[in-house]
Amino acid sequence: MNNELVEKIKANSDYQELVSKRTSFAIKMSIAMLVVYFTFILTIAFSPATLGTPISGDSVTTIGIPIGIAIIVFAFILTGIYTKRANGEFDALNNKIKQAIKED
Repeated sequence: MNNELVEKIKANSDYQELVSKRTSFAIKMSIAMLVVYFTFILTIAFSPATLGTPISGDSVTTIGIPIGIAIIVFAFILTGIYTKRANGEFDALNNKIKQAIKED
């Protein structure tokens, strides 16, 4: 790819919108995952009895197990949300950029 084409793409308003939206969305998703994960880890570190509490009186399964599974499920859900948006809005903007560059 030559520098002229690169500069043309960078100057495209749709490209700037794509980069802005994608970066903003990725940062929000990352922060959400980090907050959930580090809350779990900090709870283990500073209050292990909280997650070590049995689900019921005679159960060997602690409350930490379903919470840990929920964190994994949350990560899958975030991945699905990102994929859905990437395949919809982000791909549409990407195609719009390609079309604009072809027309020039």
